Amino acid sequence: MPPKKLSAFHRGMHQVASTKAGAWFLARTQHHLDRVIFKLSGGRTTLAGILTGLSVVVLSAKGAKSGVIRDIPLLCIEDETEPGVFAIVASNFGQGHHPAWYYNLKAYPEVSCTLRGQTQRYSATELEGEEYARNWGYALDTYMGFPHYKSRVGKRHIPIFAMKPV
Repeated sequence: MPPKKLSAFHRGMHQVASTKAGAWFLARTQHHLDRVIFKLSGGRTTLAGILTGLSVVVLSAKGAKSGVIRDIPLLCIEDETEPGVFAIVASNFGQGHHPAWYYNLKAYPEVSCTLRGQTQRYSATELEGEEYARNWGYALDTYMGFPHYKSRVGKRHIPIFAMKPV
């Protein structure tokens, strides 16, 4: 998939978000701000989508421990060869542990996702092997922060999930 053309502003935001300080700050604040913009836009966009110029999906997943449905905005990695299917990357902004939503998807892979104002049910499958490598390549083409995150996670494997409509 060819890299998306980004404005100078969006490239700058990618650079800030991929730094250790930027990622630390965003990991603690972005999801709160995204929820506000998501509601105000009628589910069409998030703050992350506006600032990065990238597609952001809002994942609604059941908590593995709590059973409570939680909404989390995530970068959408699109695959031009499979329309309607996308991937999400459990990079957790380059932190040393998996994000909570990773465990939620492992426990309850049937979820709801909202992308560009459209909500649909999906089934999440953790990728391995060639599928993982292909989608990691798409992720690298999509967002310049992923290589920085990979270098910061240490030995932690960064999982990727394919999201297929059900």
